Amino acid sequence: MNGLMMDFPLTLNYIIQRASLMNASRELISKSADGSIRRYTYLDCYRRICRLAHVLGKLGISKGDRVGTLAWNGREHLELYYGVPCMGAVLHTLNIRLSEDQLIYVINHAEDQIIFVDAILVPILEKIASQLKSVKKYVILGAHSSLKTTLSSVYYYDELLSKESEDFEWPTFDEKLAAGLCYTSGTTGNPKGALYSHRSQFLHAMGISMAEALGMRSTDTVLAAVPMFHANAWGLPYASALLGAQLVLPGPTLSRPISRN
Repeated sequence: MNGLMMDFPLTLNYIIQRASLMNASRELISKSADGSIRRYTYLDCYRRICRLAHVLGKLGISKGDRVGTLAWNGREHLELYYGVPCMGAVLHTLNIRLSEDQLIYVINHAEDQIIFVDAILVPILEKIASQLKSVKKYVILGAHSSLKTTLSSVYYYDELLSKESEDFEWPTFDEKLAAGLCYTSGTTGNPKGALYSHRSQFLHAMGISMAEALGMRSTDTVLAAVPMFHANAWGLPYASALLGAQLVLPGPTLSRPISRN
C-alpha cells in the first residue's frame, strides 16, 4: 500500500524558483577578477537563469548533454549551477587544478558539448582546444567581444543573455535525471567521474542545512570559499538558495576582503 501524500519530484528548479518568491530581495554578492563587487537579489538571479536556459537551447543543448564550466566562484557560475541542470542538461564542473592532460581526458570522456569559461581562464583552454574532440562552442564569462582569443566558435555570456526573455517554462522530468558531473582528483590513474542526480543534490542541500551539519538558516550569510569547480562547493549554492541565505562568492582572489561599501 502506497501513501496518499503528493508525489513531488525533487528537481533543482524548485529550489531557485522558491528563492525568487520567498526570498526575492535577499542579496547575492559576487567579486570579479578585477576586484569589482556585484550585488543582486535572488529574484534578479532567477531572471538571469531563465535567460540562460533560453540561451542553452539556442546553442543546441538538449536533455542529457554535458555542459562544461571552467570558472571560479562567481555570479555567472552560480547561474550555470541552476540553468544547465534545470533545463535537463548536465553541469560538468572542470577542476582548474587538474593538469592539461587530465583536463583533456575529462572533457573528452564526458563529451562536453560547450564550455563556459571565465575570461581569465581562457588561456588554459587555448592550449588544449585542438585536442578536445566533442566541444563545439565556447562561451566566455565576464568579457565582451573585444576580448581576443584563439578559440573558435566563441560567444560572450552577457551578450547572449541580453537577447533573451526573463520567463522560461521549466520542463518536468524524473528526479533521478543526472544534474551534475564532477571528476576526482589526486587518485591513481585517470580521474573518475561522479554523476549526481537532481534528487541527490536536493537531499544533500537539505542535509547540510541541518543543525548537526552546517546548521544554516535563512538569516545567515554564507561565504562560499570552497571552490565551485570541485565537489559542488559542498552544496552551498543549492543549500543557500533553498534556505534563502545571503550568499557571497569571492571570485579568484581570497586575499582581499569584500567591503561592505
